[in-house]
Amino acid sequence: MPVPRTSRSRRLLAALVGSASLGALLPLVAAGPAAAASPLCTAASAKHAPLAAKLSRDLRSALSGRTDQIGFAVYDQHTGVFCGYNAYTHFDSASVVKAAIMGTVLRRAQEQHRGLTAWETSNLRAMITHSDNTAASSLWNSVGRSRFQAFLDLAQMRSTRPGPGDYWGLTQITARDEVHLLDAFTDHHDALNATWRAYALKLMSQVTPSQRWGVPYGAPGGTQVSNKNGWLPRATHGWRVHSIGAVNGNGRDYRLAVLTQDNGTMAYGETTIQRIALAVHRDLGGSATRAAALAPGSATATTPSDGSAPAQ
Repeated sequence: MPVPRTSRSRRLLAALVGSASLGALLPLVAAGPAAAASPLCTAASAKHAPLAAKLSRDLRSALSGRTDQIGFAVYDQHTGVFCGYNAYTHFDSASVVKAAIMGTVLRRAQEQHRGLTAWETSNLRAMITHSDNTAASSLWNSVGRSRFQAFLDLAQMRSTRPGPGDYWGLTQITARDEVHLLDAFTDHHDALNATWRAYALKLMSQVTPSQRWGVPYGAPGGTQVSNKNGWLPRATHGWRVHSIGAVNGNGRDYRLAVLTQDNGTMAYGETTIQRIALAVHRDLGGSATRAAALAPGSATATTPSDGSAPAQ
């Protein structure tokens, strides 16, 4: 196998961290007062250090008072600003893993030098735009665990652990790996070529409106937001509520993954995510959306699970 090319995003991250471990940049919730005061965001160059400092402050404000467990990662391709908070903490994936399943299906077609079959096309559309679980299970079984793992490796998703057996919704994911996945759909050439990257982003931009909460909230006008969400209550850790997305166009190119658990309701987790998303969109995207407008967009007291895993 040829040596993978290093993407521009990874080169910028390498410049950002130098010889230090990336983990040193990612503060943990339980790390104590010193970690709490450390910056959440770092810039690859002094030119963008003020932006990183402002985004750190605004993200701290977004986290203030929230009682759920949160992990997020942010990367801006244009400025090299990277933010992380509990970015290597594992969460049950819920339906967010469907984006990685899609990536695996697209990689298979690329390796076999063919287009998608009608069966693949219809199942991908159902799985991504309507979060259809039957379609997800069919595609999960079609690609198999070894091919899924191979795609994770290509996408640099080194901390992701596939779910046991048929339980793809219990795949263990991290916010940092989910940003790597979004890299694979945007500017990381090692996993997918330009055709399939564009296909993935387009499909994720067509998610049904009732599932377009989370990362899309407050996004700047004139951009394409490609996202996938997950919402799963279980006996432990309450609701898992997650949202990942890439924002492209009109001079923007950044990606965001927010994972949460220990939410009493889906609406609480959705609000947490949208507080974080709003800070990112205002600082990186120049969005004019006001914080006072923040409210859960779709979740209610009777919102059902996404059905990606059993409740127990």
